[in-house]
This record gives sequence, C-alpha cells and structure tokens, in this order.
Amino acid sequence: MGKKGVKEMLTCHDVAEYFLALVDEDAGDTISNMKLQKLVYYAQGFHLALYGKPLFSERIEAWDHGPVVPELYRRFKKFGAKAIEKPEEVDFSKFDTQTRELLDEIWNVYGQFSAWKLRNMTHEEMPWQNAYGKGGVISETDMKEYFKTLLIEDENQTA
Repeated sequence: MGKKGVKEMLTCHDVAEYFLALVDEDAGDTISNMKLQKLVYYAQGFHLALYGKPLFSERIEAWDHGPVVPELYRRFKKFGAKAIEKPEEVDFSKFDTQTRELLDEIWNVYGQFSAWKLRNMTHEEMPWQNAYGKGGVISETDMKEYFKTLLIEDENQTA
C-alpha cells in the first residue's frame, strides 16, 4: 500500500491472475493467452466506463486477433494456445470490493465464451477497429466511450 488510504494501481498481471484464479479446472474451464487478453481488455474497458480511470496502466494494442496487452502476452506466450496454469497463490487483498465485483461480473459474462468467440466480438467493437492498423494502441478514451454505450444498453434491458 502506498499512502494511507491510497491504493496503488493494479497491474495487468494482477488482473490476469485474478481471472486465472477463478478457473474451475474440475468443470473443464481453461484460459488460453488469447482468452485472457480479451478478459483483461473487457475489465479495463468497463472500469474506464464505470469509474473514469484505468484499472491498470499497461497499454492495450490492436493486434490481428484483437486487443492485447503486450507485456501480458510475452509472459504467457510459452503456453501457446494451451491452457495457462492456475496461479499457486493470488493476493486478493490487492483488490477492493468494487474491483472484485467488477472482475467477477466480467468473468460471469465473458468467461463463458471461447477465445475465438471473444476475438470475434472484439473485432466488431469500435476501440479495436479505430486502433487496428493505425499505430496499434487502443485509446482509453475510445474504450471509455464504447463501454459506456454497453452499460446504457444493459440498463435499458434490465429496466
């Protein structure tokens, strides 16, 4: 912890480990590098839309197969398309209640989809489309604007 009451920002690795810890191997759940990238991207997008600030500071780039955090990709690329091993231990105290609820919701909504389904979904979305082939970094502004529209749609469906 930094200054009293001020939480240090999470890293893309913290968010990835959180999702990996949710994997229920007994139920046949697995997360490949591609799937993990998309879950981390959705977490960042919805965090920006809901709270106006990023969940983690590492940049997200528009690659051929959708949004990718290069630093995270390099860490897990040795797994190829295979399942990434579940972490031995995750320090859940890094995550405040608000963040845990958001990450759990992302897992519940998007975790059910295959890596390729998530890849295809991100290709339909404005943040990836705007960045792909144009320098590659997906802007936080684009993510915030786009994911706000998803929140509004969601509210309208539950109303």
